[in-house]
Amino acid sequence: MPNKNTNKTAVVTGACGGLGLALTRLLADRGWRVFAADCDERGLAELADEQNLEPIFIDVTNSESVAEAAASVSAGTDALDAVVNFAGILRVGSLIEVEESVLQRVLDINLMGTYRVNKAFFPLLSEGDNKGRIVNVSSETGWHTASPFNGPYAMSKYGIEAYSDALRRELSLYDVPVICVQPGPFKTELVADTVDGFSQAAAGSELYSRQLEHFGELVREANKRAHDPSLLAEVIHRALTDAKPKSRYSVKADRGRSFLEWLPMSVADGIFRKMLANPQSN
Repeated sequence: MPNKNTNKTAVVTGACGGLGLALTRLLADRGWRVFAADCDERGLAELADEQNLEPIFIDVTNSESVAEAAASVSAGTDALDAVVNFAGILRVGSLIEVEESVLQRVLDINLMGTYRVNKAFFPLLSEGDNKGRIVNVSSETGWHTASPFNGPYAMSKYGIEAYSDALRRELSLYDVPVICVQPGPFKTELVADTVDGFSQAAAGSELYSRQLEHFGELVREANKRAHDPSLLAEVIHRALTDAKPKSRYSVKADRGRSFLEWLPMSVADGIFRKMLANPQSN
């Protein structure tokens, strides 16, 4: 049975999104006091009356906004047991054509946003005898070799992996665990919107229009096998409560894409080349 009296406190960014919202509500249901942080003001307003939830506005691309959010949390608690970084976006397109502003925004939110949040909230995590934990949400993309047209997102998640390793080793001196979670496909608006993203990228591409449309159809089919966000929320809860958490938790990775990682790189490259050379509409 859920523990309704944990007296634990967490900050969850991206708390109004599908995955972040699932974790936010699970923690609150199990007695955690959760500062639900997001830039979606309408979504935050919908959380305002829910038990154990305290909505906090945050724009992870803006250092002043992050500092203000940290100050608000500091006014309400002396210490944190967890910071979970869900804030993120997914954009697709060919790297030779993608607009610099698009690539910059993906990196600014997914990677630099995580850096800004952890830096701002670290003083609350390192207070007291029971040190808090940091969870950085990466992706299966963070350990898969990058697929065509997923470069912007993959770059940001590769960055999260490297950042998490360095931060984990540095903060081990202060007994603050850093945990990297690598979700596979889950049912969220972010993933569903990716199909539209492929269509938009195809419309603006001079080099890969047919290929982008085809990959969008593949993603549409893959989304039908996506998992319920509650499964990921349970794993992150375990990462936050296990006496000795693992440094990484891989959650429901796509079997087909994972299989490619077992092949020689030249073979996997050949498979992608054939897909690009002979795109077939589904």
